[in-house]
Amino acid sequence: MQPLDGVRVVDFTRFLSGPYCTMILGDYGADVVKIERTGHGDDSRDIAPFVNGESYPSAMPNRNKRSLALDLKSEAGQRVALELTAQADVVVENFRPGVMHRLGLDYDTVRGRNPDVVYASITGFGQTGPESHRPGFDIIAQGMAGFLRMTGAPGGEPAKFGVAVTDLVAGMTAANAVLAAYIRRLRGGAGQYIDVALVDAGMALTVWEAGAWFGGGREPVAEGSRHRHRAPYQAYRTSDGYVTIGAGNDRLWARLCHEVLHRPDLMDRPEYGSSRSRAEHADQLAGELEEILRGQPTASWVKALDTAGVPGGPVLTYSQALEQPQVEAREMVVEIDHPTIGRMHVLGMPAKLSETPATIRQPAPLLGQHSQEILREGGFDHIQIQEWIEQGIVAQAPLPTGTTDEQVGR
Repeated sequence: MQPLDGVRVVDFTRFLSGPYCTMILGDYGADVVKIERTGHGDDSRDIAPFVNGESYPSAMPNRNKRSLALDLKSEAGQRVALELTAQADVVVENFRPGVMHRLGLDYDTVRGRNPDVVYASITGFGQTGPESHRPGFDIIAQGMAGFLRMTGAPGGEPAKFGVAVTDLVAGMTAANAVLAAYIRRLRGGAGQYIDVALVDAGMALTVWEAGAWFGGGREPVAEGSRHRHRAPYQAYRTSDGYVTIGAGNDRLWARLCHEVLHRPDLMDRPEYGSSRSRAEHADQLAGELEEILRGQPTASWVKALDTAGVPGGPVLTYSQALEQPQVEAREMVVEIDHPTIGRMHVLGMPAKLSETPATIRQPAPLLGQHSQEILREGGFDHIQIQEWIEQGIVAQAPLPTGTTDEQVGR
Protein backbone atom coordinates (compact mmCIF):
# COMPACT_ATOMS: atom_id res chain seq x y z
CA MET A 1 0.00 0.00 0.00
CA GLN A 2 1.20 3.49 -0.87
CA PRO A 3 0.55 6.74 1.05
CA LEU A 4 -1.98 8.09 -1.48
CA ASP A 5 -3.77 4.88 -2.41
CA GLY A 6 -7.43 5.71 -3.02
CA VAL A 7 -6.83 9.42 -3.60
CA ARG A 8 -8.31 10.64 -6.90
CA VAL A 9 -6.58 13.56 -8.64
CA VAL A 10 -8.18 15.26 -11.63
CA ASP A 11 -5.35 16.86 -13.58
CA PHE A 12 -5.95 19.74 -16.00
CA THR A 13 -2.24 20.52 -16.45
CA ARG A 14 0.21 20.63 -19.34
CA PHE A 15 3.85 21.46 -20.09
CA LEU A 16 5.91 20.88 -16.92
CA SER A 17 5.00 22.65 -13.67
CA GLY A 18 1.56 21.06 -13.29
CA PRO A 19 2.48 17.64 -14.68
CA TYR A 20 5.49 17.51 -12.34
CA CYS A 21 3.19 18.19 -9.39
CA THR A 22 0.74 15.47 -10.36
CA MET A 23 3.59 13.07 -11.19
CA ILE A 24 4.74 13.35 -7.56
CA LEU A 25 1.21 12.62 -6.34
CA GLY A 26 0.93 9.70 -8.74
CA ASP A 27 4.29 8.29 -7.66
CA TYR A 28 2.93 8.09 -4.11
CA GLY A 29 -0.09 6.13 -5.21
CA ALA A 30 -2.74 8.66 -6.23
CA ASP A 31 -5.00 7.82 -9.17
CA VAL A 32 -4.23 10.72 -11.50
CA VAL A 33 -6.77 11.33 -14.28
CA LYS A 34 -5.10 13.58 -16.85
CA ILE A 35 -7.64 15.49 -18.91
CA GLU A 36 -6.20 16.47 -22.29
CA ARG A 37 -7.40 18.17 -25.44
CA THR A 38 -8.79 15.89 -28.10
CA GLY A 39 -6.51 15.75 -31.11
CA HIS A 40 -3.43 17.36 -29.56
CA GLY A 41 -3.30 16.59 -25.86
CA ASP A 42 -0.74 18.10 -23.52
CA ASP A 43 1.43 20.61 -25.44
CA SER A 44 4.51 18.72 -24.28
CA ARG A 45 3.52 15.87 -26.61
CA ASP A 46 5.06 17.99 -29.39
CA ILE A 47 8.54 18.00 -27.81
CA ALA A 48 11.23 15.99 -29.64
CA PRO A 49 12.77 13.46 -29.72
CA PHE A 50 9.99 11.09 -30.72
CA VAL A 51 10.06 7.30 -30.60
CA ASN A 52 7.41 5.62 -32.73
CA GLY A 53 5.57 8.95 -32.81
CA GLU A 54 5.52 9.46 -29.03
CA SER A 55 7.41 12.29 -27.31
CA TYR A 56 10.04 10.79 -25.03
CA PRO A 57 10.43 14.00 -22.93
CA SER A 58 6.65 14.27 -22.44
CA ALA A 59 6.54 10.70 -21.18
CA MET A 60 8.91 11.51 -18.31
CA PRO A 61 6.66 13.65 -16.04
CA ASN A 62 3.43 11.92 -17.05
CA ARG A 63 4.01 8.44 -15.69
CA ASN A 64 1.49 6.94 -13.25
CA LYS A 65 -1.40 8.76 -14.92
CA ARG A 66 -4.44 7.85 -16.98
CA SER A 67 -5.46 9.97 -19.96
CA LEU A 68 -8.95 11.18 -20.84
CA ALA A 69 -9.09 13.09 -24.12
CA LEU A 70 -11.96 15.57 -23.74
CA ASP A 71 -13.12 18.68 -25.59
CA LEU A 72 -13.42 21.24 -22.79
CA LYS A 73 -14.71 23.86 -25.18
CA SER A 74 -17.91 21.88 -25.64
CA GLU A 75 -20.78 22.08 -23.19
CA ALA A 76 -20.86 18.30 -22.84
CA GLY A 77 -17.12 18.17 -22.21
CA GLN A 78 -17.42 20.76 -19.47
CA ARG A 79 -20.26 18.81 -17.85
CA VAL A 80 -18.19 15.64 -17.88
CA ALA A 81 -15.18 17.41 -16.38
CA LEU A 82 -17.30 19.02 -13.66
CA GLU A 83 -18.76 15.64 -12.75
CA LEU A 84 -15.28 14.14 -12.47
CA THR A 85 -14.11 16.99 -10.23
CA ALA A 86 -17.15 16.39 -8.02
CA GLN A 87 -15.79 12.90 -7.41
CA ALA A 88 -12.18 14.01 -6.87
CA ASP A 89 -10.10 14.53 -3.77
CA VAL A 90 -7.68 16.86 -5.54
CA VAL A 91 -7.86 19.08 -8.64
CA VAL A 92 -4.73 20.61 -10.17
CA GLU A 93 -4.64 23.07 -13.07
CA ASN A 94 -2.06 25.41 -14.58
CA PHE A 95 -4.00 27.55 -17.01
CA ARG A 96 -3.81 31.35 -16.98
CA PRO A 97 -6.06 32.97 -14.36
CA GLY A 98 -9.64 33.12 -15.63
CA VAL A 99 -9.50 30.14 -17.99
CA MET A 100 -10.99 27.64 -15.56
CA HIS A 101 -13.71 30.16 -14.66
CA ARG A 102 -14.67 30.48 -18.34
CA LEU A 103 -14.83 26.69 -18.57
CA GLY A 104 -17.08 26.50 -15.51
CA LEU A 105 -14.40 24.53 -13.66
CA ASP A 106 -13.05 27.16 -11.27
CA TYR A 107 -12.62 26.50 -7.55
CA ASP A 108 -15.86 28.12 -6.45
CA THR A 109 -17.89 26.12 -8.94
CA VAL A 110 -16.16 22.85 -8.11
CA ARG A 111 -16.41 23.52 -4.38
CA GLY A 112 -20.16 24.06 -4.77
CA ARG A 113 -20.47 20.37 -5.63
CA ASN A 114 -17.46 19.08 -3.70
CA PRO A 115 -16.79 21.11 -0.49
CA ASP A 116 -13.90 18.85 0.54
CA VAL A 117 -11.90 19.28 -2.65
CA VAL A 118 -8.26 20.39 -2.48
CA TYR A 119 -7.83 22.58 -5.55
CA ALA A 120 -4.40 23.82 -6.69
CA SER A 121 -3.68 26.41 -9.39
CA ILE A 122 -0.17 26.96 -10.76
CA THR A 123 0.43 30.10 -12.82
CA GLY A 124 3.30 32.37 -13.76
CA PHE A 125 2.46 35.18 -11.33
CA GLY A 126 -0.35 33.92 -9.13
CA GLN A 127 -4.03 34.80 -8.85
CA THR A 128 -3.52 38.26 -7.30
CA GLY A 129 -1.37 41.31 -7.92
CA PRO A 130 -0.83 43.62 -10.90
CA GLU A 131 0.96 40.94 -12.96
CA SER A 132 -1.50 38.12 -12.31
CA HIS A 133 -3.16 38.38 -15.72
CA ARG A 134 0.10 37.81 -17.61
CA PRO A 135 1.16 34.47 -19.09
CA GLY A 136 4.38 33.13 -17.67
CA PHE A 137 6.72 30.34 -18.67
CA ASP A 138 9.87 29.25 -16.86
CA ILE A 139 12.23 31.59 -18.73
CA ILE A 140 10.03 34.61 -17.91
CA ALA A 141 9.85 33.59 -14.25
CA GLN A 142 13.62 33.07 -14.08
CA GLY A 143 14.13 36.58 -15.44
CA MET A 144 11.65 38.18 -13.08
CA ALA A 145 12.97 36.30 -10.04
CA GLY A 146 16.46 37.66 -10.72
CA PHE A 147 17.95 34.31 -11.71
CA LEU A 148 19.17 35.34 -15.17
CA ARG A 149 21.35 38.04 -13.58
CA MET A 150 22.89 35.76 -10.97
CA THR A 151 23.59 32.72 -13.16
CA GLY A 152 26.47 32.14 -15.55
CA ALA A 153 29.99 33.51 -15.88
CA PRO A 154 30.97 36.84 -14.28
CA GLY A 155 30.38 39.67 -16.72
CA GLY A 156 28.59 37.40 -19.19
CA GLU A 157 25.16 37.66 -20.78
CA PRO A 158 22.08 36.66 -18.77
CA ALA A 159 22.02 32.89 -18.37
CA LYS A 160 19.25 30.52 -17.31
CA PHE A 161 19.55 27.51 -15.05
CA GLY A 162 20.38 24.31 -16.87
CA VAL A 163 16.92 22.97 -15.96
CA ALA A 164 13.48 24.60 -15.87
CA VAL A 165 13.97 25.44 -12.23
CA THR A 166 10.89 27.60 -11.59
CA ASP A 167 8.60 25.10 -13.33
CA LEU A 168 10.01 22.27 -11.26
CA VAL A 169 10.06 24.05 -7.91
CA ALA A 170 6.52 25.34 -8.51
CA GLY A 171 5.42 21.77 -9.16
CA MET A 172 7.13 20.56 -5.98
CA THR A 173 5.68 23.48 -4.00
CA ALA A 174 2.19 22.69 -5.23
CA ALA A 175 2.58 18.99 -4.41
CA ASN A 176 3.74 19.83 -0.88
CA ALA A 177 0.83 22.22 -0.42
CA VAL A 178 -1.66 19.65 -1.72
CA LEU A 179 -0.37 17.10 0.77
CA ALA A 180 -0.55 19.62 3.63
CA ALA A 181 -4.12 20.58 2.69
CA TYR A 182 -5.12 16.94 2.36
CA ILE A 183 -3.69 16.11 5.78
CA ARG A 184 -5.73 18.97 7.24
CA ARG A 185 -8.82 17.55 5.56
CA LEU A 186 -8.12 14.12 7.02
CA ARG A 187 -8.02 15.74 10.46
CA GLY A 188 -11.52 17.09 10.09
CA GLY A 189 -10.93 20.25 8.12
CA ALA A 190 -12.55 21.23 4.85
CA GLY A 191 -10.97 21.42 1.43
CA GLN A 192 -9.20 24.58 0.33
CA TYR A 193 -7.72 26.51 -2.56
CA ILE A 194 -3.96 26.60 -3.27
CA ASP A 195 -2.42 29.43 -5.31
CA VAL A 196 1.16 28.79 -6.54
CA ALA A 197 3.17 31.11 -8.80
CA LEU A 198 6.36 30.26 -10.69
CA VAL A 199 7.93 33.58 -9.69
CA ASP A 200 7.04 33.10 -6.01
CA ALA A 201 8.35 29.54 -5.95
CA GLY A 202 11.57 30.62 -7.63
CA MET A 203 12.14 33.54 -5.29
CA ALA A 204 11.57 31.25 -2.30
CA LEU A 205 14.81 29.49 -3.30
CA THR A 206 16.90 32.64 -2.89
CA VAL A 207 17.42 32.34 0.86
CA TRP A 208 21.15 33.20 0.92
CA GLU A 209 20.72 35.95 -1.65
CA ALA A 210 17.84 37.52 0.26
CA GLY A 211 19.89 37.49 3.45
CA ALA A 212 22.81 39.23 1.73
CA TRP A 213 20.55 41.88 0.20
CA PHE A 214 18.38 42.63 3.23
CA GLY A 215 21.32 42.41 5.62
CA GLY A 216 23.96 44.26 3.66
CA GLY A 217 22.60 45.55 0.36
CA ARG A 218 24.64 43.02 -1.63
CA GLU A 219 23.17 42.47 -5.09
CA PRO A 220 23.67 38.85 -6.22
CA VAL A 221 25.49 38.75 -9.54
CA ALA A 222 26.72 35.96 -11.81
CA GLU A 223 29.74 34.30 -10.21
CA GLY A 224 30.10 31.12 -12.22
CA SER A 225 30.26 28.11 -9.91
CA ARG A 226 31.58 30.10 -6.95
CA HIS A 227 29.71 30.26 -3.63
CA ARG A 228 28.64 33.76 -2.68
CA HIS A 229 29.78 33.52 0.94
CA ARG A 230 32.41 30.77 1.18
CA ALA A 231 35.75 29.87 -0.40
CA PRO A 232 37.14 27.58 -1.62
CA TYR A 233 33.77 26.39 -2.80
CA GLN A 234 33.48 26.07 -6.58
CA ALA A 235 34.67 24.16 -9.64
CA TYR A 236 38.39 24.42 -10.39
CA ARG A 237 40.25 23.47 -13.56
CA THR A 238 42.47 20.39 -13.46
CA SER A 239 44.78 18.90 -16.09
CA ASP A 240 41.88 17.15 -17.82
CA GLY A 241 38.68 18.84 -16.68
CA TYR A 242 37.24 20.30 -13.49
CA VAL A 243 36.94 19.30 -9.86
CA THR A 244 34.55 20.74 -7.31
CA ILE A 245 35.88 21.50 -3.84
CA GLY A 246 33.75 22.46 -0.85
CA ALA A 247 36.18 23.51 1.88
CA GLY A 248 34.34 26.56 3.15
CA ASN A 249 35.17 26.31 6.86
CA ASP A 250 38.49 26.46 8.72
CA ARG A 251 38.64 22.76 9.53
CA LEU A 252 38.18 21.68 5.91
CA TRP A 253 40.50 24.42 4.68
CA ALA A 254 43.25 23.05 6.90
CA ARG A 255 42.72 19.52 5.59
CA LEU A 256 42.78 20.77 2.02
CA CYS A 257 46.06 22.62 2.49
CA HIS A 258 47.85 19.89 4.47
CA GLU A 259 46.50 16.60 3.14
CA VAL A 260 45.36 17.30 -0.41
CA LEU A 261 47.38 20.17 -1.84
CA HIS A 262 50.40 19.66 0.44
CA ARG A 263 50.70 23.42 0.69
CA PRO A 264 50.52 24.28 4.40
CA ASP A 265 52.07 27.64 3.59
CA LEU A 266 48.70 28.80 2.24
CA MET A 267 47.38 28.78 5.78
CA ASP A 268 49.95 31.39 6.79
CA ARG A 269 48.69 33.92 4.26
CA PRO A 270 46.71 36.65 6.07
CA GLU A 271 44.21 36.98 3.21
CA TYR A 272 43.31 33.31 3.69
CA GLY A 273 43.33 33.35 7.47
CA SER A 274 39.57 33.08 8.02
CA SER A 275 36.51 31.93 6.14
CA ARG A 276 35.44 35.54 5.73
CA SER A 277 38.77 36.71 4.33
CA ARG A 278 38.96 33.72 1.96
CA ALA A 279 35.53 34.62 0.59
CA GLU A 280 36.64 38.22 0.13
CA HIS A 281 39.68 37.02 -1.86
CA ALA A 282 37.92 34.18 -3.68
CA ASP A 283 39.16 35.18 -7.16
CA GLN A 284 42.76 35.39 -6.02
CA LEU A 285 42.43 32.09 -4.15
CA ALA A 286 40.88 30.39 -7.18
CA GLY A 287 43.80 31.46 -9.34
CA GLU A 288 46.35 30.06 -6.92
CA LEU A 289 44.46 26.82 -6.40
CA GLU A 290 44.09 26.24 -10.12
CA GLU A 291 47.84 26.59 -10.62
CA ILE A 292 48.21 23.64 -8.28
CA LEU A 293 45.21 21.64 -9.46
CA ARG A 294 46.21 21.83 -13.12
CA GLY A 295 49.13 19.56 -12.26
CA GLN A 296 47.01 16.40 -11.95
CA PRO A 297 43.86 14.93 -13.50
CA THR A 298 40.46 15.21 -11.86
CA ALA A 299 40.34 11.57 -10.72
CA SER A 300 43.58 11.98 -8.73
CA TRP A 301 42.25 15.04 -6.93
CA VAL A 302 38.93 13.38 -6.16
CA LYS A 303 40.76 10.43 -4.62
CA ALA A 304 42.92 12.76 -2.52
CA LEU A 305 39.91 14.78 -1.39
CA ASP A 306 38.03 11.65 -0.39
CA THR A 307 41.02 10.33 1.55
CA ALA A 308 41.30 13.61 3.44
CA GLY A 309 37.56 13.85 4.11
CA VAL A 310 37.20 17.07 2.12
CA PRO A 311 33.98 17.26 0.04
CA GLY A 312 34.74 17.24 -3.68
CA GLY A 313 33.87 15.57 -6.94
CA PRO A 314 34.22 15.57 -10.71
CA VAL A 315 32.29 17.90 -12.99
CA LEU A 316 30.41 15.51 -15.25
CA THR A 317 28.41 15.80 -18.41
CA TYR A 318 24.78 14.74 -18.05
CA SER A 319 25.40 11.46 -19.84
CA GLN A 320 28.29 10.72 -17.48
CA ALA A 321 26.10 11.62 -14.50
CA LEU A 322 23.47 9.09 -15.57
CA GLU A 323 26.09 6.34 -15.86
CA GLN A 324 27.55 6.70 -12.36
CA PRO A 325 27.57 3.53 -10.22
CA GLN A 326 26.07 5.60 -7.38
CA VAL A 327 23.12 6.58 -9.58
CA GLU A 328 22.61 2.93 -10.50
CA ALA A 329 22.84 1.83 -6.87
CA ARG A 330 20.25 4.42 -5.85
CA GLU A 331 17.93 3.29 -8.68
CA MET A 332 17.71 6.80 -10.08
CA VAL A 333 17.51 5.39 -13.61
CA VAL A 334 15.05 2.55 -14.13
CA GLU A 335 13.45 0.84 -17.11
CA ILE A 336 9.76 0.45 -17.85
CA ASP A 337 7.68 -0.70 -20.82
CA HIS A 338 5.63 1.82 -22.80
CA PRO A 339 2.96 0.55 -25.23
CA THR A 340 4.33 2.66 -28.11
CA ILE A 341 7.88 3.68 -27.20
CA GLY A 342 8.74 0.19 -25.95
CA ARG A 343 11.42 -0.38 -23.35
CA MET A 344 12.39 3.04 -22.01
CA HIS A 345 14.58 4.59 -19.34
CA VAL A 346 12.99 6.93 -16.81
CA LEU A 347 14.20 8.70 -13.69
CA GLY A 348 13.69 6.97 -10.37
CA MET A 349 12.42 8.15 -7.01
CA PRO A 350 14.54 10.70 -5.11
CA ALA A 351 12.92 9.98 -1.73
CA LYS A 352 13.31 6.45 -0.42
CA LEU A 353 10.45 5.61 1.98
CA SER A 354 11.14 2.48 4.03
CA GLU A 355 7.53 1.31 4.42
CA THR A 356 5.51 2.91 1.62
CA PRO A 357 7.94 3.63 -1.22
CA ALA A 358 6.90 5.53 -4.31
CA THR A 359 6.61 3.32 -7.37
CA ILE A 360 6.23 3.55 -11.13
CA ARG A 361 3.10 1.49 -11.70
CA GLN A 362 2.49 2.46 -15.31
CA PRO A 363 4.16 4.50 -18.06
CA ALA A 364 2.86 7.79 -19.40
CA PRO A 365 -0.47 7.20 -21.16
CA LEU A 366 -1.25 7.53 -24.81
CA LEU A 367 -3.55 10.44 -25.58
CA GLY A 368 -7.03 9.26 -24.60
CA GLN A 369 -5.75 5.82 -23.63
CA HIS A 370 -8.16 5.49 -20.69
CA SER A 371 -11.05 7.68 -21.87
CA GLN A 372 -13.74 4.99 -21.88
CA GLU A 373 -12.47 3.42 -18.65
CA ILE A 374 -12.51 6.74 -16.77
CA LEU A 375 -15.96 7.71 -18.04
CA ARG A 376 -17.43 4.35 -17.09
CA GLU A 377 -15.99 4.77 -13.60
CA GLY A 378 -17.54 8.25 -13.51
CA GLY A 379 -20.99 6.76 -13.97
CA PHE A 380 -21.53 7.50 -17.67
CA ASP A 381 -23.23 4.78 -19.69
CA HIS A 382 -21.73 3.06 -22.70
CA ILE A 383 -24.20 4.49 -25.23
CA GLN A 384 -23.53 8.07 -24.10
CA ILE A 385 -19.77 7.51 -24.21
CA GLN A 386 -19.98 6.17 -27.76
CA GLU A 387 -22.05 9.18 -28.84
CA TRP A 388 -19.44 11.53 -27.43
CA ILE A 389 -16.69 9.65 -29.26
CA GLU A 390 -18.64 9.88 -32.53
CA GLN A 391 -19.19 13.64 -31.95
CA GLY A 392 -15.49 14.24 -31.21
CA ILE A 393 -16.17 15.37 -27.64
CA VAL A 394 -14.23 12.36 -26.33
CA ALA A 395 -11.31 10.60 -28.01
CA GLN A 396 -10.15 7.06 -27.29
CA ALA A 397 -6.63 6.04 -28.28
CA PRO A 398 -6.43 3.21 -30.82
CA LEU A 399 -4.63 0.08 -29.71
CA PRO A 400 -0.89 0.16 -30.47
CA THR A 401 0.27 -2.68 -32.68
CA GLY A 402 0.87 -5.87 -30.73
CA THR A 403 -0.85 -4.74 -27.51
CA THR A 404 -3.99 -5.95 -25.79
CA ASP A 405 -6.94 -4.22 -24.18
CA GLU A 406 -5.57 -5.11 -20.76
CA GLN A 407 -2.17 -3.52 -21.48
CA VAL A 408 -3.66 -0.12 -22.28
CA GLY A 409 -6.42 -0.19 -19.69
CA ARG A 410 -9.37 -0.31 -22.09
